[in-house]
Amino acid sequence: MRQHHGTACVLGSLLLLAAAGTSSSATAPRSASGAAADRAAPVPLGRIVPAPLAVDPGGPGFEITAKTRIRVGSGNAEERRVGEYLAGILRPSTGYRLPVTDREGGDGGDGIRLRISAEPANKALGDEGYRVISARGSLTITSWTATGLFHGVQTVRQQLPAAVERRTPQRGPWRVAGGTIKDKPRYAYRGSMLDVSRHFFPVEHVKRYIDQLALYKMNKLHLHLSDDQGWRIAIDSWPRLATYGGSTQVGGGPGGYYTKDQYKDIVAHAAARGLQVIPEIDMPSHTNAALASYAELNCDGVAPPLYTGIEVGFSSLCVAKDVTYEFVDDVVRELAALTPGGQVHIGGDEAHSTSHEDFVTFMDKVQPIVTKHGKGVMAWHQLTETTPVPGAVAQYWGYDRTGQAERDRVVNAARNGTKLVLSPADRSYLDHKYDKDTKLGLSWAGYVEVQRAYDWDPGTYLQGAPADAILGVEAPLWTETLSTPAQLDYMAFPRLPGIAELGWSPAATHDWGKYRTRLAEQAPRWDALGMDYYRSPQVPWPPSRR
Repeated sequence: MRQHHGTACVLGSLLLLAAAGTSSSATAPRSASGAAADRAAPVPLGRIVPAPLAVDPGGPGFEITAKTRIRVGSGNAEERRVGEYLAGILRPSTGYRLPVTDREGGDGGDGIRLRISAEPANKALGDEGYRVISARGSLTITSWTATGLFHGVQTVRQQLPAAVERRTPQRGPWRVAGGTIKDKPRYAYRGSMLDVSRHFFPVEHVKRYIDQLALYKMNKLHLHLSDDQGWRIAIDSWPRLATYGGSTQVGGGPGGYYTKDQYKDIVAHAAARGLQVIPEIDMPSHTNAALASYAELNCDGVAPPLYTGIEVGFSSLCVAKDVTYEFVDDVVRELAALTPGGQVHIGGDEAHSTSHEDFVTFMDKVQPIVTKHGKGVMAWHQLTETTPVPGAVAQYWGYDRTGQAERDRVVNAARNGTKLVLSPADRSYLDHKYDKDTKLGLSWAGYVEVQRAYDWDPGTYLQGAPADAILGVEAPLWTETLSTPAQLDYMAFPRLPGIAELGWSPAATHDWGKYRTRLAEQAPRWDALGMDYYRSPQVPWPPSRR
């Protein structure tokens, strides 16, 4: 996933941290009258990212005013939670009170109405679908679940002026164009991986990234918690993993790790925003931090020194030792108890120092440990070199130069029931350089400009794989060269929204020409959120007004 043919491949709150903007294209500023016109005209209904399933525009639409209330069902804790979240977005910029009140109150049924209902029209949109109806006097968001309701709120955010994201009072009006949006995702799995092992990111930075994913209706946060350069989660039965194995990072910085309470805080923050955390403990390779922490995990009983470089593939747990599986059992047991989600990711890539026979033996022993603790197995697509257990998920990270035999092996596994998440390195790897002039990032799989990241179809990418085997897409963000939130922003945006759209929107809406216009219209929102991003020359950006 990070190295090929010996080349090294080298998120808390909605108050996103301010970072310097980066511009590669200049545009003349609009006139004052043009800016006023922008404020007066609402965003055309459905011109958001990801593109919605169905849009029926019409009517005068809804305007948020000082009298607006957010109305939820009496005693409905989930509706109230989403209502308070929405109020937290809207109050600072509008300056309005926006009380969250019961729908059954005696002061009318106007305002913003949030409703979870099992009526057939909602159930037909699935667990994450929603409906938004914008009309004079009322804006209604309905869903079968709280997650769907939350996704509907993200749509309403994007239908409002970008200034709604600012944390100080701004000029209105705050209008949502009239009509109805009916929406649901194409794929059940839409995620991003954040590598906290190569460089450690504290809890507030992870929450910040979660908030960015939520804006684009992503629903999985894959946390890469261990690697050669650092172990990032406290394990009570093996405490030196965190205290010693987590004490450094690429380049020799101080590293760090999450206590169990901090990890649970991340999981809870994600869950409140419709995301499930999938923890990864990469093995049998990418394990130097563990091997340095406990000598008995090495075949020769000698602990190697801590590692701060970026080369990979040299480390391996000792497959022949019983203590290896006691270690894996303890780690998976403690991690599974902390993680409500369905899967634990066990890595499995780039095991260059493990023989094929040992790799098969290791995976045959470790997969049942995961299932024993009530979790599904997820691993990089090298899992298909073994026998994946029923229900296993293989994450494909191959790219254009991946050999046909390797592709065929993954496709055959999919035909035999293994589900796939697609993360092609030369399409979805957010750590890759945009072009030869990009200072951050890697380029072992090639350059990944914005159009390349968007212009592919997960449904047809792996020829021969059954359509129902594709669970969805994931955009990994490796951090060998990234150490600050601003650097994460710059590499993730504007590519991440495109991967989100591939996972959410119907294939029929896929159109680079139209998408690049909608993407450009996200820039003022990122400016308002204080995000850095790459102003690709492929996108017709408006002038920045930070």
